[in-house]
Amino acid sequence: MQRVALMTMTTKAPRPERNQTDESLAVERKKADHALDEKIAAIEERADGVVVRAREEADDVLSAARARADAKLEVPSSPAQTAAVTAADRAREDRVLEEERATADEVLRRERAASARVLARLLPLEREQTDQYLLTERARSDDALANRDDFLGMVSHDLRDLLNGIVVNAAFIASNATADDKGQASLKASQRVQRSAGRMARLIGDLVDIASIDAGKLAVVVAPANAFELLLEAVETWAPPAATKGIVLHVTSGNALPVRVDHERILQVLGNLITNAVKFSERGATIVLDVERVDGAVRFSVKDAGVGIPADKLKLIFERFWQVGGNDRRGLGLGLYISRCLVHAHGGKIWAESEEGAGSTFFFTVPDARQSDSTAIPA
Repeated sequence: MQRVALMTMTTKAPRPERNQTDESLAVERKKADHALDEKIAAIEERADGVVVRAREEADDVLSAARARADAKLEVPSSPAQTAAVTAADRAREDRVLEEERATADEVLRRERAASARVLARLLPLEREQTDQYLLTERARSDDALANRDDFLGMVSHDLRDLLNGIVVNAAFIASNATADDKGQASLKASQRVQRSAGRMARLIGDLVDIASIDAGKLAVVVAPANAFELLLEAVETWAPPAATKGIVLHVTSGNALPVRVDHERILQVLGNLITNAVKFSERGATIVLDVERVDGAVRFSVKDAGVGIPADKLKLIFERFWQVGGNDRRGLGLGLYISRCLVHAHGGKIWAESEEGAGSTFFFTVPDARQSDSTAIPA
């Protein structure tokens, strides 16, 4: 006999609260950077103004000196004297200009150095302040999530106990229903109670899964399984509810396909897709289910003949609380989002193809067991 190792994987879903605090941090740092840019521009403008004024003064000095030299040139004298005087004046003027411009450049350098020191002190303060805001928001968010998860855990446990009591009593009533009209009416009423209790149990499970996803604690435990048998089990479980609407679940393939998956979680994904297909199919329709090996993975598909989904909405349907119809009240819009998280936790992918008025097909893949044989432990 062989022993097979169970492998636990945990998906780290992004937490909306963390995304909000990260956005807040980005906004605060953008404001700080904008303020720093304004300070830099103001400092550089002042420094450039000093340089311009200094150079204007130097140019004025040069112009005056050259005017004096030109006046001297107008006085009659020998060519040799004129050339010597002009050269001396020009040299003196150039020295004055160089000194003035050196002074202006030194002032600019000091202004730039002063601005750099200001920025060096200001930036850490701005960063520290925004980081403190982030830590405060995340601490508040973590406290809120912890309180919510504790509350949800207690409430879900109590609600499930109550629902179990309702289901047991409804089953007892159904088993003791008589064959007369009154007994048959009681039987139908008890069956409606059981269906309603089942939907409530699924809703409670969805809310618990959402809390696990937000906390990054959604775990799947994989083990060897047969994909085709999983599909048949899903059909056996959800065919009766579909039959109440006159809908038939039809399986097209019959090949054994080994996979390594979390049995209950994959059934949950199939159940979500089948329930979704039933919800949007007309009475008397047929839902086609298939599983096959494609490109090194095992691909499940659920095809309905419903109203279809607009092309620009195909990616949005896997977001939380999203529904095809904005006024649709037939669910909270959690099933497809949870299914996406579960499939990703298995290392697979999920998507939909649809044509408005011609129905939709939902696909998801899981790794082929033949690609992960190394995880088995030999006897």
